[in-house]
Order: sequence, then C-alpha cells, then structure tokens
Amino acid sequence: MDEQELLPHLFRTEFRKITAVLCKLFSIDHIEIAEDIASDTFLLAFETWAYKGIPANPTAWLYTVAKNKARNYLNRGHIFTDKVAIQVKQTTPESHEIEIDLSDKNIKDSQLQMLFAICHPSIPAEAQIGLSLRILCGFGIDEIANAFLTNKETINKRLFRAREKLRTEKVQIEFPGEAEINNRLDTVLQTLYLLFSEGYYSESDDAILRKDLCLEAMRLNYMLIENEQTNRPAAAALLSLMCFHSSRLEARQDENGEMVLYQDQDETLWNRELIEKGIYYLNQAAKGSELSRYHLEASIAYWHTIKADTHEKWESILQLYNRLLQIAYSPVAALNRTFALSKANGKQEAIIEAEKLNLSSNHFYFTLLGELYTDIDDQKAIQHLQQALLLAKTLADKQVIQRKIDSLKNA
Repeated sequence: MDEQELLPHLFRTEFRKITAVLCKLFSIDHIEIAEDIASDTFLLAFETWAYKGIPANPTAWLYTVAKNKARNYLNRGHIFTDKVAIQVKQTTPESHEIEIDLSDKNIKDSQLQMLFAICHPSIPAEAQIGLSLRILCGFGIDEIANAFLTNKETINKRLFRAREKLRTEKVQIEFPGEAEINNRLDTVLQTLYLLFSEGYYSESDDAILRKDLCLEAMRLNYMLIENEQTNRPAAAALLSLMCFHSSRLEARQDENGEMVLYQDQDETLWNRELIEKGIYYLNQAAKGSELSRYHLEASIAYWHTIKADTHEKWESILQLYNRLLQIAYSPVAALNRTFALSKANGKQEAIIEAEKLNLSSNHFYFTLLGELYTDIDDQKAIQHLQQALLLAKTLADKQVIQRKIDSLKNA
C-alpha cells in the first residue's frame, strides 16, 4: 500500500483512537484540542512521508508524534497546570513525564467511554451521530455533510453546539454507574441504530460512504459486545439486526446503481457469513428475559434471509410486527406490518388495514397501496403510485416507482 492509499486508511482507523484517548486525558472541555492534535499528527505525516518515505511502523510513528504533541501542549498549557499536573503529582511524585496511554486496552476503553459521553441525553440524536462519526469513526466534515445531505457549515455549527452542551452539562468521559448503565445504554444503542440506518437507508449517492456508515455502526456495536459492562442482550440483538441487513448490501443495487427491491434481489449475492453471524448474535441475545425492539427487528430481518415465499415465513413476520407495534410503534413498522399481512392473509384484508393508517404525506404509504391494488384495480394502483412519485424525495425511490408505473401501463 503506497502513501496515497495508506494515509487515508490510517486516518480512518487511527484518528479516532488518538482522539478518544486524548479527549479522555484532556476532559470533555477540550475536545477540539484533542481533534486538532490528532489532525496535526496526520498533517505532519503527510508532509514528512512524502519526502522521507513511509516509516517501518507507520502506526507507531503516528502514536509517537501524537504523544509528543500532546505532551508539548500539556506542558505549556493551562490544562497541565490546572488538571493533569495534580494527577501526575498524585501518581508519580518523582517524575514530570506525562503518560499518554495508547495501549489497545486504553484505546478501547476510551472509545467506549467517549461513546457514552457523546450519547448523553442532553444533545439531540443527529448531533450524537455527527460527533460519533467525527470523534469515534474518523469521518471528515465533508463526509459527514454528505451523509446528512447538507453543507459543511451546518455540520460545523451542529458539532459546535453539541460540544458546548456537553461542556455545560459537565459530562464525564467514563462508564456510567451500574444503576445507570441500562438507561444510558438505551441511548447508545439508539444512536448506533440511527447511525446504521443513515448508511443502510441513506439518500446519499456515495455507495462507499453508505457502506462505511454501516460498518462503523457495527464496529462500535461490537465494542459493546466485547466489554463485560455493556455486553447486554439488546446490544447483541442490535448487532444481529445489523448483520442480517448488511448481508444484503451488495444485492440492493444493480450495476447502474439503481435500487433492487427485495423480491428481485439475486440471493447468491447475499453474504452467508454475515447471515451466520446474525444468527449467532440473535441466539446470544436470547439469554435472559429482556425483549427489546432490536430482538423483534432482528427476528424479522432473520426471516428475510429466507427467500422462499412461504405462509410460515410471512405469518411469523406478521406476528413479530404485531408485537413490535405494541412496544415501539412507528409509521414505518405499521406499513411493513401491513405488507406482511398481505402476504400472510391476502391483499383485500391488507388494503382495509392500510387505508386506516392514512399516512397521506408518506410516499411509502402510497407505494404500498400501489402494490396492494396491483392485479385488483390496476388503475387505482397507478393513481397511488403517481401520488407516491410526487412525494418521493430521492432519485432511487423515484426510479423504482416509475418502473412500477410503466410496467402497469404496459401490462
């Protein structure tokens, strides 16, 4: 791997580690300083490696530079005087050397503790995702703006407000106490769920970015599973859900980049290894008495890894949606439940249930009605699909709807 490929790769994998460790050292008050030191480290690598070549151990080189930059800053700054010096004096009274621990264990602990700090209930979900992408995933501002379909200025303002809120709330970079960890873990899992969804259902045209978002959500979720304090059934269930969904990523787009609907996907493109991992984590999630929305959604996703259109499959999915709507109602789940109803009990019954929802501003609602009326009243189906086309926001959705309209008109 040459320098042009290596540096971006290392930035994605090591920036987040350096930043998390330094954030923990400096405290939440100085997140920007930690990010600046990490960024300066990579800037020096870019400038130095271009002339002197790539060092024998590039990661160790980055860690050494980051440590030296952090020590220099601490030694001359008020952070050292006011905070770190006291700790150093207490722990190593004979030494003025500042220990910056970039061991694997401290990196993992720091990232997890930073994840809990970022997912503080005082800041909105989109800001939690943005900070997670920046600090814990090593995404640049341009990439985050692309993921959210907005501009750099908006993202910078959003991250600035989030950092300020964390400061005013005096959020600590640490694991919550045992009594609080379940409540805080719920927020963390919700953030990872939304982060994964940003990738899986993203409206961005950047396919690589979408996959990266999914992979980063899975990586952070796996860190929860690895840690004894956070290895809870809900975390395993969410990782199972992510594995099942990710198994179909390669089959969801054709060679032209257009969306391929589930029923039209090439099953040979599904990733069997990820499906097996999904089954494993779903079994792990079954330990204990907890039943979360992630258990139910993962179970629904499992049934979608079986392509056969059997009554058992759709009846099982229908019953899972019935339970999901009881504990975590959402319009999307209600729509999906209605589609499962049509497969299990027939379209006529599903139409009655669907029209009760009356989600008149949701293009998925009219897309579903178009599907349900197909072969029953094709003209009505076209009318619903045309309404869906007016409401659809993304090119991918519009292409799928238009293809359906064309096929009905040409039938």
